[in-house]
Amino acid sequence: MSDRYLEILKRIPRHRKISATELFQQMQDAGMDVTRRSFQRYMEDICANYDIEEDRSSRPHGYSWKANAVGLSLPGLNAQEALLLLLAEQQLTPLLPASLKSSLAPFFEQAKRLLGNAHIAEQPGEKKRQAREWLDKVRVISTTVPVLPPKLADGVFETVSEALLHNRMLNIVYRNAKGEIKDKRIKPLGLAQAEARLFLVCLFDGYNDTRNLALHRILSAQNTGIPFERPANFDLKTYDANGQFAYGKGELIPLKMWVSEYLALLMKETPLSEDQTLEPMLEPEPWRGEQPRNGALLQATVVQSDLLVRWLRGQGRGIVALHPKKIFELIKCQ
Repeated sequence: MSDRYLEILKRIPRHRKISATELFQQMQDAGMDVTRRSFQRYMEDICANYDIEEDRSSRPHGYSWKANAVGLSLPGLNAQEALLLLLAEQQLTPLLPASLKSSLAPFFEQAKRLLGNAHIAEQPGEKKRQAREWLDKVRVISTTVPVLPPKLADGVFETVSEALLHNRMLNIVYRNAKGEIKDKRIKPLGLAQAEARLFLVCLFDGYNDTRNLALHRILSAQNTGIPFERPANFDLKTYDANGQFAYGKGELIPLKMWVSEYLALLMKETPLSEDQTLEPMLEPEPWRGEQPRNGALLQATVVQSDLLVRWLRGQGRGIVALHPKKIFELIKCQ
């Protein structure tokens, strides 16, 4: 099977028709140098040799997998690899562009078939049961109060993700936190999931400062098809590390505080930073004449942010503030 045939087959959905126009455009967007005539020849060959049928009953013409077609498959996929694929599907689906989700769907379905039917019939019954039960035994949990994800306007995620994938400008209608409705042209730079919410990092056209837009506040989105040059100095990982999703401005500060024995244990297991240090220390300001408690002096270089302030406030008597005063003054004021 040629690479082009594989790319086409990956983009044909399992349970619906895709128009010839849409399929051809996806090939163009993927960087394939395909003429309309050569595309037509590819599709004639694919329909003749694979379980793909062409629907000419309505316009535009379209293609889909036949009802009982197995579809694409990964050769030699075993139970452990199938489990990994299904875990990836659970965690990555909210962040995948629509075209990639469509491309990966056959492999996710293969993994489900492998764990759920005769594809593992040759394995002993105990192994089959263990494989099917695995997804009920693993879970990603949240350490915050669980909330339901906000609803997204129809088509917004698909349009945004496609524009993000291909570096195309978007026209959006957005409702800000004050309830004001804004019409903006933006350059999408990154997509991030924070607990139940999705955020789009972008530049407003004509501006150089990055913004975070909650995806559920985008009321409508239109892909303009206009390409833009992605800023060479933008890196989503660095953007996150600088506290931009934690309502900070990337300012690093040296944090110094006394922490209780229990909190010291937690901070040893999950440090605040690479340079964090912990040294045994008695509580410097015992509560109302009580005996000083055992604990540790914690020092770390961290990003100043509202999220840091909220975390510090949540520790109660588990910490005693030492430095810097501006951070701990914020804790007292809130």
